[in-house]
Amino acid sequence: MAGRRTFFSFHYKRDIWRSSIVRNAHVVTASSAAGWTDASLWEDAKRKGRGAIQRLIDKGLENTSVTAVLIGTKTSQREYVNYEIRQSLARGNGILGVHIHMIAGADGKTDARGAPPGLLVQNSVRCYDWDRERFGHWVELAAIRAGHACLAHKASHCLRCRLGNWFNG
Repeated sequence: MAGRRTFFSFHYKRDIWRSSIVRNAHVVTASSAAGWTDASLWEDAKRKGRGAIQRLIDKGLENTSVTAVLIGTKTSQREYVNYEIRQSLARGNGILGVHIHMIAGADGKTDARGAPPGLLVQNSVRCYDWDRERFGHWVELAAIRAGHACLAHKASHCLRCRLGNWFNG
């Protein structure tokens, strides 16, 4: 996998299949609080309470520069999505939203389009419909918008990438 180390926020029970398709696109280096590598970590944290879940999320955010909120039908209603967005903003991660309702689930069916979480709207975060070919570009633009150096030129204020961000975002 190449690209930015990216934290994925999503509705685990409802969208794990769709989220795995995004992760397995191999466009970015994926990170998540729990779920893709060991679902038992999430279940154990849930048993221990809110503080344990927040610590698990914080650990998942370590060494990431971008957070992708994968927006399914009920993502905005998920209990910890706003915590993940707030923590991402606080650490300076670039943030983007990606609607994943059109990706078929394990049952082969697509889902209804969900609303972006309120914190994405309040912070003018750009949201897109899933497109494997453009996803890496959107992740990079989110990082540049947040002030991270572009991967292509390793420059914090790369005029070429900032102009590309302005016109192609």
